[in-house]
Amino acid sequence: MPNNENFTPVYLFTGFLEAGKTTFMRQTLNDPRFNTGEATLVILCEEGEEELDTLALAKTNVNVVSVDGPEELNEANIRRFMAENDAKRILIEYNGMWQLKDLFDALPEDCAVYQEMMFADATTFVNYDQNMRSLVVDKLRTAEIVIFNRYNDSIDMMTLHKICRGVSRGINIAYEYKDGKVKYDDIQDPLPFDINAPVIKIEDRDYALWYRDIMEEPKKYDGKTVTFKGLVATDPKFPAGAFAVGRHVMTCCVEDIQYMAIAADWEKADTLASRDWLTVTGKVVFERSRLYKGKGPVLHVTEASKAEPPAQEVATFY
Repeated sequence: MPNNENFTPVYLFTGFLEAGKTTFMRQTLNDPRFNTGEATLVILCEEGEEELDTLALAKTNVNVVSVDGPEELNEANIRRFMAENDAKRILIEYNGMWQLKDLFDALPEDCAVYQEMMFADATTFVNYDQNMRSLVVDKLRTAEIVIFNRYNDSIDMMTLHKICRGVSRGINIAYEYKDGKVKYDDIQDPLPFDINAPVIKIEDRDYALWYRDIMEEPKKYDGKTVTFKGLVATDPKFPAGAFAVGRHVMTCCVEDIQYMAIAADWEKADTLASRDWLTVTGKVVFERSRLYKGKGPVLHVTEASKAEPPAQEVATFY
């Protein structure tokens, strides 16, 4: 843990009921490599079969509080819990049915999420994803690692892998067997297009994957030529020759559809109108753009032509 007196580190444990969060927290708090005596506040947001008992911890520096609803986990209460326990760090076992945005909005400015881990039951995770997709995505989106408990070799690892990677390409994935053995996910995810082609052609079905990749690693595309179909967005406030081109993308459900576009530059941009569909070809340059309010991938268009909308206008990661 960094020695920084300016913020209180928060360790966040997410996942659904009976996913193994409490067991892992108990093990962590009883591990002398982690618990070296700092005043530690534990906030529990749900009750499962396992209970986190301060007596079982046998640690006088650990104080546990419980909240019954997301409205109780507000900034005022968090500050009060911290003051009452003189907390130097916080562990939160978050309720899987609550949205993480509510917690992030509630955390005091002098608190920072230092580590976020998601836990899941490998035997039920696919059902959760099918029936509560938005909540699954909510937990996967910001987690550093997801740990699948109760894993066995009869479970399709690739299915679990695709669900996770469909939300976050950078998330680490681990599979824990009942005997305690842990296997780490080393499945490679080749991109569905040739990054080294003279012209990188992005098929309609691959737009979401490409957009995430170029935004996560924009310098990888610096100097590359790409071609794809996108929806135009213009604004009188844009600089001369500038416009945006992209697609509406759905991560998990209709409610989270967003227009995901890159900045573009073309001498004939003034002939374009918002909601025009174009097939564009151009060179990507990683540079400053007012559309990003900083640096980002800018498409310097060399060719553009009107196009028909794709068969599936909303792009997805599947």
